[in-house]
Amino acid sequence: MSFGRNRLRGRGKAWRRAAGAIAAVLACGVAAGVLLAAQFQRYSEGGIIVMDGRAFAPENPKEKAEWTFARFRYDLGEDFGFYRFQRWAADYPKSERQFIPGVTRLTRVQARSTEHVVDANSEEIFNYPWIYIEDPGAWRMTESQAKRLREYVLRGGFIMTDDSWGDDEWENLAAGLHMILPGHAIEDLADSDEIFHVVYDLNDRIQVPGTRHIWGRRWRITQDMGKARWSAVRDDKGRIVIAICHNSDVGDAWEWADSPQYPEKPASEAYRIGINYILYAMTH
Repeated sequence: MSFGRNRLRGRGKAWRRAAGAIAAVLACGVAAGVLLAAQFQRYSEGGIIVMDGRAFAPENPKEKAEWTFARFRYDLGEDFGFYRFQRWAADYPKSERQFIPGVTRLTRVQARSTEHVVDANSEEIFNYPWIYIEDPGAWRMTESQAKRLREYVLRGGFIMTDDSWGDDEWENLAAGLHMILPGHAIEDLADSDEIFHVVYDLNDRIQVPGTRHIWGRRWRITQDMGKARWSAVRDDKGRIVIAICHNSDVGDAWEWADSPQYPEKPASEAYRIGINYILYAMTH
């Protein structure tokens, strides 16, 4: 940003006023950066994760459970977004810590109390039969990563993608999915599909908005974002192996389900969608 003395004395006053204005702008910019960073994650001693003013204990790798919320850490190339924010980590870990107790309370699934992050380049992914991918409209898929994910789903793994928006992100998401399972179509799911009836009957699904669409002003819903798209990719046996939540932000609803400012209806739907996808993955 560029900032643009009655002879010497007058100009001195003008420069002082300009300097004050510049300082105010810079202070606001720094403050905005601090506020934005506060929404994201930072780590303190002992691995404590601080987010949204709350402290979350680090995961317990020794905890045994039949299901773990595994979040996929993918490559972004040079596209880091504001403050080099890693988009795969949006809502992490508060989203998981809010959703997992719901899984425990509303099902008989023995869920691990903390999440785990699996890297796109790690064989560790095969230890977790259900993975969640946040904002895959931003991923940069490599051939080796696609090959690993292909083997993962063909060996019984299940992927849930969430929080991709609009036509541009859909195209990038689809390009990655076609690398994972070339020749397999991305289909829009019918209301009657089994995945919507494993636990909850979800015939009348609604768009699950992100908080930025409810009380934020930094992103408006454009025409290509106006309708939720519930899609999937199947394997050769017809099993859904990749479930897609496009033009919805299920993870944000999990994260803010305890907020009186977030609407109850989409928050409840987000929990039901997540639980259906988990139980489908565990029984198919």
